[in-house]
Parts: sequence; structure tokens; C-alpha cells
Amino acid sequence: METTSQVYLAGKPISRNGFGIMRLTWQLGALPDSQSFPILKAAVAAGMNLWNGSDFYGTPENNSLHLINRYLKAYPEDAEKFVVCIKSGLLDIRTFEMDCSAKGLRDFVQKALDAAKDTMTKIDVFGLARIDPNVPVEESVKALAELREEGKIGGIQLTEVRAETIRRAASVTKIDMVEAEVSLWSTDVFTNGVAEACAELGIVLVAHSPLGGGILTGKFETIDDVPETIKHRPRFSPENFESNLNLVKAVKKLAESKGCSPAQLALSWVRRKGMEPGMPVIVTVVGARSPETVLENAKEVDLTEADMKAIDDILKSFPVQGDRWPAAVAKFNEY
Repeated sequence: METTSQVYLAGKPISRNGFGIMRLTWQLGALPDSQSFPILKAAVAAGMNLWNGSDFYGTPENNSLHLINRYLKAYPEDAEKFVVCIKSGLLDIRTFEMDCSAKGLRDFVQKALDAAKDTMTKIDVFGLARIDPNVPVEESVKALAELREEGKIGGIQLTEVRAETIRRAASVTKIDMVEAEVSLWSTDVFTNGVAEACAELGIVLVAHSPLGGGILTGKFETIDDVPETIKHRPRFSPENFESNLNLVKAVKKLAESKGCSPAQLALSWVRRKGMEPGMPVIVTVVGARSPETVLENAKEVDLTEADMKAIDDILKSFPVQGDRWPAAVAKFNEY
């Protein structure tokens, strides 16, 4: 199937291979620039030119925007080589309190521009980390549309929203991007109308966690291999883990027959889904803590119709057990 047609996001060319920069400033501990910069440079070299971050990935003094700002000071020649996508609207990461009012979003955009003032005059794509339960989505996207008209942002994104919300938002203004969890063990968007709505409205669907928190790399062989940062997720609980590992084992076997890694197979499957009839453009965003992992993840695997059917058979044979997120977190998602 054709994979070379040019894709655009908010007027800028992108590949279907994106890079998630969360791990460089958050969760596992911020890496020093001496380690982060070679990783980002590898992403540029590999053509992973949609960079997905947030103003709460890290601290108020060192988040995604600060990292990109420092990187562009060191490598100004890369300024036009990637598109920056920033989630925002979160007042407190501990309580998940949000403010996606017009004033709140204007403040968040200004803080983002201040963090990147030396290297960026606007944020390429900016939007809601989740839907604010106290603010109608129409009000939030209207405010973002005004900021886009003022040239402070280039495009608008939504995150973890159901199809109805996408359509409500799109009735107000152009929505450029929807971010959702999409992987071999998170296929909800293909059955709940989200992918369909994005395709209908010309919205790029950005797949976060396309490796299922790491399990689809095939490197988690026992529950002790699961990092502490994700052990709280129901799918990694002792009662679900062994069952879910059966899916991974089947994926590993197919990957071996294709001469690729399980991660490469899993990522290529998500991107390939975005080239099927009736599907939107789907861009995977996957993080890395080394240049070598970036290059491994960037490798495309040619999946035939027979391969896609084999994967569908695997998914039917080993349905994923457990919710995506624990209840305390899941309540902020719309599905």
C-alpha cells in the first residue's frame, strides 16, 4: 500500500512516525541535555517530525517546551524540521484540576510562548490535555480558535475524547489533531467512532502509547519486568498480566517470521491501519531514552494483507484483559 503521500498537520508536513518527548523530562526522571539532545537529533535524522509533549511533562521550569527551546538554541538549523504539539489546560497534576476557560487557555498559551520565547514565536499545535468538566468544549475550542487567528498557535488538538465531543468541537472551528491511545492492545478508536469522526472531518489521529506502556516491545517476560511507573494500570495487575502476555507472545512469533522486533511490528500495524479505507491519517508517537531505540522504532515494516489478517486473528484469539487506566485516572478520559 502507498506510504509516501505527504501528510500535513496545521499546514506543516509531517511523517506518520512521531516522537513522544515525555520520557525526557518526566516520570523516569529528567535526562540531562547531554543525553536528551542526541536522542532528539536522532529523531530528526529518522524523520520522526511530529514531537508530542506537554507543559506538565516535568516541572514549571523544565518541561517539554523548555527542552525544545534549549535544543533549538543548540541546533537552530532544525527549527523547521519538526512540528511541536503541546497538551495543556492542567492546573494541578496531583488533582487533575483543569482550567480550559478562555482566560485559562490564554494564560497557558502565554506561558508556553514564554518558555520557548527564544526559539518559537508560536506553538505549532496546542490544545486540551483532557476535557475540562466545568467548561463546554465549544467554549474551549472557540478560545483556541481566537489564539490561532492571533498567530499564537498554529493548530488545535483534543485528547482522549469520544466521537461526539470531536463533532461538537468541529462544529465551532477546524480541529487539526486528536490524540488517543492506540495500539495492538488499545483498539477502541476503531470501534467507538473516534477514528471514523477523524476521517470524516480530516483530523490527524495521533496514537499515544502505541507500545502499550512497553509490553509490546516483548521485553516484559514476567510481572517483575514491569516498571513501577505503570504497575498500577489494571492490565499489568497479577490477575491480568499472564493472560495479556499471551497476545505479546503471539506478536513476538509473527515479528520473528518478519525479521523485525515486536515493537517495529506493533508500530507499523498502527500506521498501516491509518492507510485503510475510511481511516484517518494515524501518526504513532513513541518515546525513547536512547538514540538506538529511536532508530529501532523508526524502522518501517512492510505489512501485507496476510500479515494484517494474522494480527487480527491474534487480537481475536487473545482479547486484552483489564481496563486501560485505574478508575482514578480513567474518569478524566471520555471512554
